[in-house]
Amino acid sequence: MRRAADRASTETAGRRTHHAFSFGSHYDPANVSFGALQVLNDDTVAPGHGYPEHPHVGTEIVTWVLDGGLRHADTTGHGGLVVPGQVQRLSSGTGIRHTETCDAGAARSVRFVQMWLRPDDPDLPPSYATREVGDDLAAGDLVPVLGGGAAVGLGTTGATLHVARSDRPRTVALPDAPRTQVFLARGEGDLEGVGALGTGDEVRLTDAGGPGGRSLRLGAGAEVLVWTFA
Repeated sequence: MRRAADRASTETAGRRTHHAFSFGSHYDPANVSFGALQVLNDDTVAPGHGYPEHPHVGTEIVTWVLDGGLRHADTTGHGGLVVPGQVQRLSSGTGIRHTETCDAGAARSVRFVQMWLRPDDPDLPPSYATREVGDDLAAGDLVPVLGGGAAVGLGTTGATLHVARSDRPRTVALPDAPRTQVFLARGEGDLEGVGALGTGDEVRLTDAGGPGGRSLRLGAGAEVLVWTFA
């Protein structure tokens, strides 16, 4: 269990980022990755601010927007506004540059979770994919949205991102996997064998609890991101 308040944070003009893992000047040799996952940043960016053009090489970059809209543009010609209910994957491969901003005229800040993973092959050409998955989440179940078994692929074998949103209290079962990471992006929850969770809390499991996985009770309005690694 890693509580939200214990995360390292970075603040610059118009941006605030909470880091689940070592990132930039925040280095902890005991907290550099979990499975293939190397970065999980919880970002809030104010209108007119963001990340100017910068490079990436050999990384799978997954973005999930919680509130507002994130403007993406990259040197392969892909771009657009990513909003809640869409999953985005950018495979930087042999090299790519991109920008991520909140439009100056936006009505509110954008909050998004960005996750970086090690790819199987870092020397492939860059690629990009996005998909609307909001309808898939309407029932409140835990749904694979990216990776194995999902419509959007990932260049990291055995890694799958699952998401659940609850408009009312409900219980979901975590997938049974050798490694599972649970990030409660908003709201309240209660994870079997762990206890109560709040917004920004994270749990890393090396035993999902046996057949059927551990149960996760979500409060009304909760949203959870779950990575599994085979």
